[in-house]
Amino acid sequence: MREEIGYVHGYTVREEGRLYDQAQTLAELLHHDTVYGAGERILEAGCGIGAQTRILASKNRRTRFTSIDLSAQSVARGREEAELLGLSNVEFQVADVYRLPFDDDSFDHGFVCFLLEHLRDPRGALSELARVVKPRGTMTIIEGDHGSAYFYPACTESERAIKALVRIQAEMGGNSLIGRQLYPLLDEAGLEDVTVSPRMVYADRTRPKLVEGFIRDTFTAMVEGVRDRAVSMGLFSVEEWEKGVRGLLRTMEPDGVFCYTFFKATGINPFK
Repeated sequence: MREEIGYVHGYTVREEGRLYDQAQTLAELLHHDTVYGAGERILEAGCGIGAQTRILASKNRRTRFTSIDLSAQSVARGREEAELLGLSNVEFQVADVYRLPFDDDSFDHGFVCFLLEHLRDPRGALSELARVVKPRGTMTIIEGDHGSAYFYPACTESERAIKALVRIQAEMGGNSLIGRQLYPLLDEAGLEDVTVSPRMVYADRTRPKLVEGFIRDTFTAMVEGVRDRAVSMGLFSVEEWEKGVRGLLRTMEPDGVFCYTFFKATGINPFK
């Protein structure tokens, strides 16, 4: 039996919008150095609706992407978006990251963005990805870490809301603090020359695109997505939750500051 992925944010139209906003806002920060050679084959695991895919495929037009996800609904949405953008170098497929339907050494490189945080067995997923990537091919993993979020002005309810998201995702089998663990995860998976590059988002009034694109449309929108669970679990009253959200949005004002760190890890697949 395949292991289902518990997607804490849900499959809603609002979440689709958040994912596209997030990808666009973070495109330069996360992907300015995601460059592949002409003719190479890349496996993107956990592509979702293709929010990252369209950036990668647009940036690397002479490579070939196979983008997979467990959700047929998400794969269909990603395929539709790619067709609208005229991206002919990507193929979407429904597949389980733990049981990939590809032969050994089928791809030159593997790529994962915001997937491992939702998995009960990230080591197992990395092992399966390594199986289908050629020896000396690279693996690139990008994950966030909600424990890295800090902001001004301080708000106790906002801090509690972030911790509630971390707890809820953990109870669903995920790990929203996984960014800080990428080095040992890739090292234990047997990858060589593992390097980790922290990518900090820093937003204040001098960076209005990040104030809107990250604070409001990415991070706060993500936290808001677990409102009903947090309240039903008794972690918050409705009033406390709303105060926490207001506290996050308060950081968008002229004296506000918001920081968050993503981690981008790369490693080389060894000879098998």
